[in-house]
Amino acid sequence: MGVGLCTVFGHRFRFSARAETLEWTCARGCGAGGSKTYADADAARRYAAAFDKEDRADLGRRAPLGLLPLRFAARRARGPRR
Repeated sequence: MGVGLCTVFGHRFRFSARAETLEWTCARGCGAGGSKTYADADAARRYAAAFDKEDRADLGRRAPLGLLPLRFAARRARGPRR
């Protein structure tokens, strides 16, 4: 399941820190991943926390340009801003 899904939608990397090593793996199970070693464990934890986020909260505001006419229509249907 993972490889085909990643080919279409891209990888969904999850990041974690183990000592001074930052590790990432694809959550879709395709086997993609890697690691990088930092000078100290604190730096690895900071990077893991910063990278391991999914921006789903503002997904509607970051729609692809192809959906721009649909966004305009939805905004017009909601009416004027107050």
